[in-house]
Formats: sequence, structure tokens, C-alpha cells
Amino acid sequence: MSESTRIVQRGLWFEEFTEDAIYEHRPGRTVTEADNVLFTTLTMNTQALHLDAAWSAQQPGFGGQRLINSMFTLSTIVGLSVSQLTQGTLVANLGFSEVAFPAPLFAGDTLYAETECTGKRESRSRPGEGVVNLTHIGRNQHGEVVARAARATLVRRQPTE
Repeated sequence: MSESTRIVQRGLWFEEFTEDAIYEHRPGRTVTEADNVLFTTLTMNTQALHLDAAWSAQQPGFGGQRLINSMFTLSTIVGLSVSQLTQGTLVANLGFSEVAFPAPLFAGDTLYAETECTGKRESRSRPGEGVVNLTHIGRNQHGEVVARAARATLVRRQPTE
């Protein structure tokens, strides 16, 4: 009996990232009311727009609905990218910038993520690693952008054998 080939799922090595490429992350994630309440209470965010249905129903602009916590939205679009881009190859998050939430997300919406590689360079201080700049974009099921964030990451270079 011959030995089977084994393939382990991983993220991309520094060399495999392509500048200006857009990586689409699937499947999406349908967001529930339970997700919102749990995340909001775990993070001690007492904003009534996330927790208080009666109060939120009286506020203008959101059709009486509670908003999904924007930090949950940000965390989820980054999380949706992990298995495709950084699983086992990420060394560190170096920082986030240009974070925006141009449209609301509500319970029952499905969140889809895509990531654009906006640049990369070899690390000047850490041999065997490189800095990869990414822009994460979250869209609802209608294609509307609900979140966007620029992110700098430190990623391992492909090992030489």
C-alpha cells in the first residue's frame, strides 16, 4: 500500500501574496442577534443601540433595529480571512488604520469579506519575515460595504529546505 499525500491547510507565505490581488473569503457569516448580544456584553460595551430593542426602536435612522456591534463586524471580516491568508504564517498584527463602517449591519444580514493586498516588503529588522499590507472589506448580502480596514501584518517567508 502506498503512502498518501498529506496537505495541511495554511495561510500564504510572504512570497505568495500578490500585490493588488483581491482575495474573496467564502463562505460568508450570517450574523445573529445572539452574536451581537454576546459580543457586546463580553466586551462591556453598554451602547443601547446594540442591547436595548425598545430604546433602539425609538431612534431615527435604523428602521427600529438594533445595530450589530461594529467591533464584531471588524473582528469577523478579519476572521473570515484567516484560513485563506494567515493561518500558521502570521507572526503578528502590526496595526490597523483607516477603519470605517459606511453602512449598518443588522441581525439576519450575511457578512462577506474580501481582502486586497495593497503592498509588501521584506522586514528590515526580522530576517525570514515580511510586512504585508492588507485592506479588509466587509459587505452585506446586497453587496453594500459595511466595514473597511487597512491592516499591516508580519508574515513568515517560505522556509528554504
